[in-house]
Amino acid sequence: MSAQLFKLPLGDEVLPPLRVLYLSQDPALIRRQLAGETLQLKQVGPLRHDVSTDEITPVAILSHYDDTLGDFAHTGLRCAGEQPVGRRDLRQAGVQVLVGGRRYGKGSSREHSPTAEKLAGVQLVIAESFERIYRQNADNIGLFTSTDFGWVQRIERGERLTIDDLVRDRDALTASILRAGGLLRWGQQFLLSPPIASPTLPNSSGSEPLLANAEPQTFFEKILNRHRLPAPHTPMTPSPGDGLLVWADWRFIHEYYTGMADTLLRRALGNNFGLQRADQIVVFEDHSSYIDESAAHLQGGLVMQMKAMTQAQRDFAARHSLRMHRTLTDAEVLQDDGQNVAGISHAMMVEHYALPGQVVVGTDSHTTHSGALGCVAFGVGTTDMANAFVTGAVRIAWPECVQVKLEGQLQPGVTAKDLMLHLLATPFIRNGEGVGKVFEFTGTGIAQLSTDERATLTNMCAELGGLTGIVAPDTETVRYLKERRGLDYQIEDWMHSDDSAHFAHTLAVDLAALCPMVARPGDPGLGLALRDLTERIPIDIAYGGSCTAGKREDFDHYHAVLAWGLAQGLKIPPRVQVFLQYGTTAVRDYCIAKGYNQTFAALGVRILQPSCGACANCGPGSSTQVEQVTVSAINRNFPGRSGPGQVWLASPPTVMASALAGELLSFEDLQARFK
Repeated sequence: MSAQLFKLPLGDEVLPPLRVLYLSQDPALIRRQLAGETLQLKQVGPLRHDVSTDEITPVAILSHYDDTLGDFAHTGLRCAGEQPVGRRDLRQAGVQVLVGGRRYGKGSSREHSPTAEKLAGVQLVIAESFERIYRQNADNIGLFTSTDFGWVQRIERGERLTIDDLVRDRDALTASILRAGGLLRWGQQFLLSPPIASPTLPNSSGSEPLLANAEPQTFFEKILNRHRLPAPHTPMTPSPGDGLLVWADWRFIHEYYTGMADTLLRRALGNNFGLQRADQIVVFEDHSSYIDESAAHLQGGLVMQMKAMTQAQRDFAARHSLRMHRTLTDAEVLQDDGQNVAGISHAMMVEHYALPGQVVVGTDSHTTHSGALGCVAFGVGTTDMANAFVTGAVRIAWPECVQVKLEGQLQPGVTAKDLMLHLLATPFIRNGEGVGKVFEFTGTGIAQLSTDERATLTNMCAELGGLTGIVAPDTETVRYLKERRGLDYQIEDWMHSDDSAHFAHTLAVDLAALCPMVARPGDPGLGLALRDLTERIPIDIAYGGSCTAGKREDFDHYHAVLAWGLAQGLKIPPRVQVFLQYGTTAVRDYCIAKGYNQTFAALGVRILQPSCGACANCGPGSSTQVEQVTVSAINRNFPGRSGPGQVWLASPPTVMASALAGELLSFEDLQARFK
């Protein structure tokens, strides 16, 4: 990684003239600017909203983590169905300021996105609003961001912007990090000498935690207060938006980030750095097991880079004696002795490591998965994790909490995925009101949901824009920990939200009123009830899997639909490819024990070993042509996310019912055709 990522842009000022690229919804206007034409905000029409990290840095190029990454900035951006930014375009145009619309940087925790922008020459990104992880990653590498459009007029007038201007509306910790040139420089100054002290965590007898708050608290706030660390530029009594440092019980990383983190640390600290509490760091391979079949990587000539990236992670884990889980290919599973425990990182954390009341951080936006057990679990970028490796401290902004009050019970055939697609389509979420917030799922309805289904809820809080999601532990949590992990767990008295705890907003949902949902291609927030879909949507690919939909209960749904179809004498249409991918080896073993694989094989379904796979466009199940239509149980469908085709999101039963029908269809409607 280039050292320039840790320098202030140009001394204490960003100097004019600054070249601006307005990310218009009109691709022709973007091309005109890249060709050298200077436009003003009033000339570019509506700005492009919901620019995702999948578009800023398409997943296939994430094996780059050197200066080459800057060549690919925004090469996946889609406007009106076109991709107006080509390789090196941003860099060659000399763009220093990007201007976009709402919820800029949606999607994964990949720090590659702001890094690519900065390496391409961008110094400042202005948007109506930002996703939490993207903006924190930008802060961490010294890329300035702002939601103040008054700066656009100042730039257009040719005025200078000082560092004071650029940090004026940021919290004290963020401002200090930006002045230092990024988090690693800041951490070297404030955290490494002397090493930051761990908090005195409470025990089950109820002793008071460090920095306890006497006011009524949400469950999330209780956990965070028990893990807070005293550090410079952090308040004793935080308000929403204030920056803090916390002590994580678990830190985990996967292959897209480990080599990058190692490179950052070597540049900052030399080759002989040590890791804090290495026994609480877990390393996963969960993106690369099917790389030899990934069309995106094969076409880009990136397979060898991916394998080198994976080897770099293995070397890092060996050098620091870290526990590591490696995924299996189809060939390797034939020699598997059953002792290899593998799977998608955040699903594995729930199956093996996380416990109620803990803080879990990982280099994946869906780290929120562990909130199903009553953890504060959230995704971070590479620099955040590198800093956490050597200091033990994790940066977080004190959030507001939103209560999602669930009442009633889901109807047969309706799942937690349908609930999340419903929430994603609400005005509160579509308008970006959930960005950076914590979603606590409460009410009588939550008791009706299994831990697998709760994991779908907390997992997809990443799509809501939230910091995390959380469910207070209850008898279902105790049951899960006993059944899946053999633990006799006892819930502690403090593990709940106080009756008078403050929630910034409440979303009330009558579960019984929900029906099967889908989300149109392009964004998980484009949801609608399947019964309201007026056009017929033929499909080419049906994919079930990923962290969101690769759990035991998800496979119960897949099997129930396909077993019914087999009993009716149905066959999957020849043009439809169907893939099912386990989330973990434990799910695989469960399906084998239940005999599910016999049904899957009878209908010609291809079974895939645990991996992120098509969800991250790195394996079978991804589309390979623009005209292909996929129905998928994954969590997000941003442009290019799972190949060049169109991806509709749906629940596990809807995905398999659609596979049998050859078109988008709920299981209930499929059954009605054969009454």
